[in-house]
Amino acid sequence: MAPAKKGILQRLASGPVIGDGGFVFELEKRGYVKAGPWTPEAAVEDPEAVRQLHREFLRAGSDVMQAFTFYASEDKLVNRGNKAGVKIGVESINRAAAELAKSVAAEGDALVLGGLSQCPSYLSGKGKASVQKEFKKQIDVFVDTGMDFLLCEYFEHIEEMEWAIEECRKTDLPVGANMCIGPEGDLHGISAAECAIRMARAGAHIVGVNCHFDPFVSLETIKKMKAGLDAANLHPYLMVQPLAYHTPDAGKQGFIDLPEFPFALEPRICTRFDMHRFAREAYEIGVRYIGGCCGFQPYHIRACAEELAVERKKSPEGSEKHLPWGGGLIMHTKPWVRARARRDYWEKMKPAGGRPYCPAMSKPDAWGVTKGDNILVQQTEESTIEHIKEMQKIQMQKNGIIV
Repeated sequence: MAPAKKGILQRLASGPVIGDGGFVFELEKRGYVKAGPWTPEAAVEDPEAVRQLHREFLRAGSDVMQAFTFYASEDKLVNRGNKAGVKIGVESINRAAAELAKSVAAEGDALVLGGLSQCPSYLSGKGKASVQKEFKKQIDVFVDTGMDFLLCEYFEHIEEMEWAIEECRKTDLPVGANMCIGPEGDLHGISAAECAIRMARAGAHIVGVNCHFDPFVSLETIKKMKAGLDAANLHPYLMVQPLAYHTPDAGKQGFIDLPEFPFALEPRICTRFDMHRFAREAYEIGVRYIGGCCGFQPYHIRACAEELAVERKKSPEGSEKHLPWGGGLIMHTKPWVRARARRDYWEKMKPAGGRPYCPAMSKPDAWGVTKGDNILVQQTEESTIEHIKEMQKIQMQKNGIIV
């Protein structure tokens, strides 16, 4: 009989754990996810596409296969004309995603997690009982399918996060919690430090941030969280799964306020060498669960795993075809490329964008609306043409264009 796998808390106590990367953006690029709703019905409609991406992250060094359940609450699956919740159903989508992640995890030594995200019910002002009812529909599936732990991620408001953690803690599974906030805190003005304290006190074993900001902005948020936790004598494990896009110009709402979101972000992509630096800095400030979110591809995860190979006492399977710091370039036919086979060359690289008429920075839209504003109340009906025209009019007014 094979020995039981170590659980997430045991692994974190032993050293760094490498998460996986982004699914919704990558599968949208590959033609399996619709931009806009960003919901994961591909787990049912195109399971081999989801399985393949899991396998790529496993080969890159991921220690955890995260079930593709982002935005898979029932209210999100029927929001603004989405038919996935009716045609397929919340139970079927979450179950298929969980089983796919389990099947790939079994090919290695990986764990599997089931994830919850913020839901339209909260943005629309529904109360705690209604919001937790949405979470429970997913949690029941995760428990039934044998997920190793649960993760509440992509929450902009600490209140909703607390409700999610509370519902998860009704199970016997370890619970992680990531907010999609930056150094300024949540969208109701709660500081990053206070958010971390409240996540820990709600019962999360692992706390941190994911999405919305780049690796280095996210680490600034983690530093604030850690300071708050230390002052409150709370010591959960720290976790970070940022974007793979540089966002120094993003406002409080993160990259979704940038005009390039979501279809023109590629010029902002981090290099593998940025990820080496990110993984090292994260580890040195005490983060033990290091992964990625939107834009994070397998080679980004491989870079994180390679940077921490000594601490993890292993290298990714994918490193068989990858010599760190450009080592494989010694085999290149061109001598000037062979000369680049050294660490200091790539560490000092300042890559050009190749777009001479494009700015280095953007101006965020910064509408400044959040839960409690009528404009964010959600609906099951599709957005009308009139509604979209009204949104475009508001956008033009905020950009100083007379209409």
